[in-house]
Amino acid sequence: MEHYYSVILAGGVGKRFWPLSRKKYPKQLLDIVGNKSMVNLTIDRLRTLSDIDHILIMTNQEQANLILAQNDDLTLENFIIEPSGKNTAPAIGLAALYLLKRDPEAIMGLFPADHLITNIVNFTMTVKAVIAAAGRDKALFTFGIEPSYPATGYGYIQVEKNELPGEPNIYRSKTFAEKPNLETATRFLKSGEFLWNSGMFVWKAQVIVDKITKYLPELGACLKNIDKVIGTNKYERVISKKWKTIQPISIDYGVLEQSSRINVMRAQFDWSDVGSWNTIYKIEEKDKNKNVIQSKGMLLRSHGNYVYSKNLKIFGLGINDLIIVENDGALLILPRSESENIKEIVDSLSFIGEQELL
Repeated sequence: MEHYYSVILAGGVGKRFWPLSRKKYPKQLLDIVGNKSMVNLTIDRLRTLSDIDHILIMTNQEQANLILAQNDDLTLENFIIEPSGKNTAPAIGLAALYLLKRDPEAIMGLFPADHLITNIVNFTMTVKAVIAAAGRDKALFTFGIEPSYPATGYGYIQVEKNELPGEPNIYRSKTFAEKPNLETATRFLKSGEFLWNSGMFVWKAQVIVDKITKYLPELGACLKNIDKVIGTNKYERVISKKWKTIQPISIDYGVLEQSSRINVMRAQFDWSDVGSWNTIYKIEEKDKNKNVIQSKGMLLRSHGNYVYSKNLKIFGLGINDLIIVENDGALLILPRSESENIKEIVDSLSFIGEQELL
């Protein structure tokens, strides 16, 4: 494990958790579940794999300052700063370059800052098994989660029926599928060949740099120029100039879907990407009427609602299956079934110039 490093991807803006999340205080910095922020829950989980000096956080400067203020164990050495968000492929490529400067044999695990995993023992055992496999193989490894229902909000990975020889619970991938409709998701579930795509990865840092160079040559060339100046006084000037030329692209679309050597660990731990208020509703403890109430006030003759406010007393009568969230001058009300679409509101606020609410 001496060559292993965890990289936390913490650059998202969390539109689907508006109005609690804002540009300056996105989802990963909120204590949406439990009494710690999502990023600190992620750090705690990854400390079961390595010491804190082997945990790096990829984010922007503003969020780095906020994360530092939340966690006394972190220093500036734990951060890799992105000049701007360019999706996951450029971020992961830059993180790999940093690790290779530090350790040419580095193995990196990539973990979004906003996932919820409660079975830490199973998580730790599973990731350690994949780290060991990645040390033996130049393949790319991802984690597929056993689906418990036909989710339409997750991507899927189809895997071969048989495990790889000598690698328990690890399978070769067949195809990647985007978020399906309910009929397709139900068919995926019945087949037994499809897993939820968790967006968590493990691989050798040099392997992913080589893959980016092969499948995304323009990005690879840009990263090569940046690599030459890491640790020098030219770095800030060069990365500021080169980063602006990068086209945003995800690691899934840009590399994984193009590569023929993707191995998938069939993970046995509970997992959620905490992608919407409805996800929070499903996770949280409910009263006898299936309501989640995180505010003062009361609901009468009401069922299946999620209510959150730290400032207002919320009262409801005869309401069902709603999301009601109040924060900092904004009140959101919508059906739980529409919780994936909150970004339509956020985009509209931007269009009409309500910048103070973003």
